[in-house]
Amino acid sequence: MSNETIQRPEWVPAEAGAEFTTQVMPGVTGGHDGLTSTSATPSVISPRRRQLSVTDYVEGVLNNDRMILGRAITLIESNAPAHMETAQAVLKELLPHTGKSIRVGITGVPGVGKSTFIEALGCHLIEQGHRLAVLAVDPTSTLTRGSILGDKTRMERLTRETQAFIRPSPSGGTLGGVTRKSRETILLCEAAGFDVILVETVGVGQSETTVRSMVDFFLLLMLTGAGDELQGIKKGIMELADALLINKADGDNLTRAKVARGEYTRAVHYLAPATQGWRTQVHTCSAVTGDGIAKIWSVIEEFRQKMTASGTLEARRHAQAIEWVYAMIEEHLRTSFYHHPAVVAALPAMKEAVINGSLPATLAATELLAKFERERF
Repeated sequence: MSNETIQRPEWVPAEAGAEFTTQVMPGVTGGHDGLTSTSATPSVISPRRRQLSVTDYVEGVLNNDRMILGRAITLIESNAPAHMETAQAVLKELLPHTGKSIRVGITGVPGVGKSTFIEALGCHLIEQGHRLAVLAVDPTSTLTRGSILGDKTRMERLTRETQAFIRPSPSGGTLGGVTRKSRETILLCEAAGFDVILVETVGVGQSETTVRSMVDFFLLLMLTGAGDELQGIKKGIMELADALLINKADGDNLTRAKVARGEYTRAVHYLAPATQGWRTQVHTCSAVTGDGIAKIWSVIEEFRQKMTASGTLEARRHAQAIEWVYAMIEEHLRTSFYHHPAVVAALPAMKEAVINGSLPATLAATELLAKFERERF
């Protein structure tokens, strides 16, 4: 193929070198596969999706255009350098329109009923006149790197509500199951006018500190039969929760749920509050019957009113913003380190030396960092 006919996909950077080998092949001009070039069936050319400018994204999000909001979130989640630059320009324009929502993190072990609970709570919120955005994070396979993204299918009623926006995203293997771009996605949804943001995490027993660092209120869903009050104290995640909610409190399980509530109520008395000036509460609910759904929302509203009046909520968001800066710096340094040519060249030999016991792990790390710093500056 001559240089004049070589074409590349639109996602390949304009300044890309020979390392990007993907090319778009030209079509066949003559007849093929038994069809003549004068076939009566007209060729259909799929229209290319128009590339959006920063202004297009900003105006679309502010006008609550669902298609553009979805494309903006995809832009935020992209790691392509050109996309990241555009995404940050869009966020800068939208920042004055953010910060007016209540951000709620929801976690719990698999099977506790997070998706069913969110649907019940979401439908209740819409009845109350709220506009709701749900960021549902699905586990990413460590083998195939794929995700089912099935949480949205569990919220069949909620997906039909025009005042609800549900965005499933892969966890990408990140700690706590929250994607790296979840913070930016929250800002986009706020700019689009959603006044309640629910962030559902994977809930696989990993540290949920990441969730705590981006939401106002942290809700932990519990099941009955998960242990007594001493066992509850041992669960570090309880220290992060502003409220514990025992789900599936219905039918034959109702009595056990009430017993569990008493046990966990005693347990939280031994723990320091997750939020200064607020005592962690324990409640029961049934996402199936709807019992307790209105109550837990009233608790969240009470939390928002008290913490806003005391200045605690504003202070928390300020601290989260600074923590976000540090997290982005750490991520950039990590990426720069592992992509540095000197580190890439030396890493295989270092790994082999550590594996066969000829080089201590600490010394290997020190030497790699020295190569990075010496050839970087």
